[in-house]
Amino acid sequence: MFLLVCAGMVQAGEYAFLVFTNTAGTQTALKVTNLTMKVNGTQLDVTNEDGTVNFSLTELASMQFRTESGEWADVENVLDGDGPVCVFTILGSSLGEFDNMVQAASKLAHGIYIVTDGKRSVKINIHK
Repeated sequence: MFLLVCAGMVQAGEYAFLVFTNTAGTQTALKVTNLTMKVNGTQLDVTNEDGTVNFSLTELASMQFRTESGEWADVENVLDGDGPVCVFTILGSSLGEFDNMVQAASKLAHGIYIVTDGKRSVKINIHK
């Protein structure tokens, strides 16, 4: 059996988020501010200024640093989750205004959308 251990330091630079994708395609974006990661048995514990999220290592497909402008991000970590949002198709057609992101996500089919809360806009990918 061959075991290779690598240690290194990664700097996030201009990236605001580290996006985790599981084997089902679900993405979770975490802010990189004060980000630490620790392998704990069969899970990866990721902690930032907002708290800790646990990922099963067997279900983790990828991790990517991303910016919030023009890149994929978990909308709950970018927009105010409790406020009204407007949703648009990728071509700019309005799909309406929703009370909050949870309501919008429940009404959207699988696909790519632009969501705005009046202050910021993000591109999201809904997996259903």
